[in-house]
Amino acid sequence: MNGLSPDTREWLERTGFAVQNEALWLAALTHGSTGEERDYERLEFLGDRVLGLSIADWLYAQSEAPEGRLAQRLNALVSREMCATIARGIGLAPHIRISKQASSDGGRDSDNILGDVVEALLGAQFLDNGFELARDLVQQLFRPALESGAGKVKHPKSALQEWAAGNRRKPPEYEVIDRSGPDHAASFTVEVKVHKVGEAQATASSKGEAEREAARLFMERYG
Repeated sequence: MNGLSPDTREWLERTGFAVQNEALWLAALTHGSTGEERDYERLEFLGDRVLGLSIADWLYAQSEAPEGRLAQRLNALVSREMCATIARGIGLAPHIRISKQASSDGGRDSDNILGDVVEALLGAQFLDNGFELARDLVQQLFRPALESGAGKVKHPKSALQEWAAGNRRKPPEYEVIDRSGPDHAASFTVEVKVHKVGEAQATASSKGEAEREAARLFMERYG
C-alpha cells in the first residue's frame, strides 16, 4: 500500500482531519475493488458508531424534544444520503482509492461508496485522535444540516410505511421499473405500490432518491 499523496494529505488536514497514523487514512480511503489488503470496511463500521453518538450528543444538548423526535432527526442526519451529501461538499471523490473499472462504473459518485468513506474517515479520526476531536469534527461537518432542521419532517418512506401499517395495509413495495443513461449519470425510475390502494412513480439520479420521491408522491395522492 503506497503512502498518501501530498494532495490527499493536504485535503484531509484542510478538511479538519488530523493525520498521524498514515496507514489508517490510506485504509479509510481505499475501496475493496483495488485488491489492497486493507480497505475501508472495518473503519466504516467504527465510524458509523462515532457519527451516531456525535450527532446524538448534539441533538440531546440542543433540543428538549422527546425521544421519538430525536430518533427521527438522528436517522435522517446519519443516513447514507446525508453522508454522501457531506462527501460531495468536502470534495471527497478525487481522493478515493478505487479501481479503474469501479470508477468507470460510477463508483466515485455512488451514494453508497461516498457515504461509506465518510464514515471510514470518521473511524480513522477517532482511532488517531480520540473521541472528542472526532465528535467536534462531525459537528463541524454536519453543522449546516444540524442547524437547517434536517430530519424534522418525517422521511417520506417512513411516513408511507407508518401510514400503511396504521391503515392495516400490506407494507409498500418498491420496484425499479427503468434504469437508463451511463453509469456515471444513471437515471432510475421507481414504482411504489400498496396493495388495494394504488401506486406512484418517480425518476431520480439514484435509486434511493427515486424511492423517496415515489413515496412522497404516493402520500400526496393517497395519504
